[in-house]
Amino acid sequence: MTIKTSDFAKQLSWLKANGYTVIPLDDAVGYLKGDKVNIPEKPVVITVDDGHRSVYSEVLPLVQHYKIPVTLFIYPSAISNATYALTWKHLHALEETGLFHVESHTYWHPNFKKEKKRLSAEAYDKFVTMQLGESKRILEEKMGHEVKYLAWAFGIYDEMLQRKAKEAGYEAAFTIERKHAKRGQPMMTLPRYMILHPASPDALKRLLR
Repeated sequence: MTIKTSDFAKQLSWLKANGYTVIPLDDAVGYLKGDKVNIPEKPVVITVDDGHRSVYSEVLPLVQHYKIPVTLFIYPSAISNATYALTWKHLHALEETGLFHVESHTYWHPNFKKEKKRLSAEAYDKFVTMQLGESKRILEEKMGHEVKYLAWAFGIYDEMLQRKAKEAGYEAAFTIERKHAKRGQPMMTLPRYMILHPASPDALKRLLR
């Protein structure tokens, strides 16, 4: 979520020095589903949510240096609109490196718990359909490839949201529950670790072990 560029660089260096392999999200999902048999012995997936411009200015040079794959979970309402956000040109340039891949983070990053309280059941159902469906549609249209994965905004999910994500065409969705992803877990609630400052290599070591 927030990390100093220097700390991120130290983490990537530590991963490489200690035999970890950063693998594409697609490979991890394929393994978790049982479709992919072989992945490296110490696999790590790196994802970056929201689409802030620091992805282009700070993350890109390090990713290119270490030649690692990174998935960007993007809410498209901000792209080329918000001053803090990447532009569509940025996103295309990132994907053209062959190291970044864009997936969905809902349409405008709503708090589904608050919206559920605020809206009628019917209105909330339509709101969820829009948030999940429009994000996927716009990202596919703008980026020119299928969008299969969703990161839950604020890590919020429930049974209804999982069902709606499946109906919208997502193959897997990701939380921010701090635990390792393993085979047999529900595909709509795969866990991730949120990295927060301070984030030293020692902290990463404890997390991975």
